[in-house]
Amino acid sequence: MQVLVRDNSGDQALRVLKKKLQREGIFCEMRMREAFEKPWVKRAREKAEAVSRQRKNARKQMQREGLPPSKPKKSR
Repeated sequence: MQVLVRDNSGDQALRVLKKKLQREGIFCEMRMREAFEKPWVKRAREKAEAVSRQRKNARKQMQREGLPPSKPKKSR
């Protein structure tokens, strides 16, 4: 990963680097690796992530087809 430093502004280059790392998901990965994650917690997290991806793909597909976005259901 490369960040160009312009006019010796290290602060601006650092902000750009942090933004790039955030987009890549590096910070989330570091946070997850800080401590041991029990296997059942890992399975539950991965399953929730898969459901979230599926819903996101379904929303995008509906938008491409021209259907109005559905309102999220209220949780109790």
